Amino acid sequence: MTLVALPLSALVVCALTWWRRRHGVDGAARLSSAEVGMVHGTVPFLWLTMMPGAGVGVAPARVSLVPLRDLGTMGTLGIVGNLLAFASLGFFAPMRFTALASAPRILALGAGCSVLVEVSQSAFRLDRVSSVDDVLLNAAGALLAGLASRPWWRGGTRGATAEADRPAPVAAG
Repeated sequence: MTLVALPLSALVVCALTWWRRRHGVDGAARLSSAEVGMVHGTVPFLWLTMMPGAGVGVAPARVSLVPLRDLGTMGTLGIVGNLLAFASLGFFAPMRFTALASAPRILALGAGCSVLVEVSQSAFRLDRVSSVDDVLLNAAGALLAGLASRPWWRGGTRGATAEADRPAPVAAG
């Protein structure tokens, strides 16, 4: 799904960049790429995570709150999938929002989003296990990806301000 939507995402980046440049926004390509990257890289994982199991609505909610207990049963694919779930968000968020350009904030963003997903799985009784290990791996993946994007935080220049976080005013007429 992610690969199929890639041309559409590239088109959206181009359109947003064109619109922003037309309106005099500094760093238009970086901002547009970051916004589309966050959505394009995160939504497919959220979609998979929120898919119901066979006993949706019938099976009782299963919650695992003991850290590192479920790692052994996840397997390599489960661990890698959890690390990637919020990696795009962690990678692109500090590029788009300068207020998130620190390791603790990226970690908090990844953990907070993951907690929302795990609570939703339990609340909607999707016949999935809501595990603290998922939260730990999701947050770690967001942090690692965020640190990988560090050269591009704050527009890749020193002394950049939060101006890039605010949309440019649209001129009348």
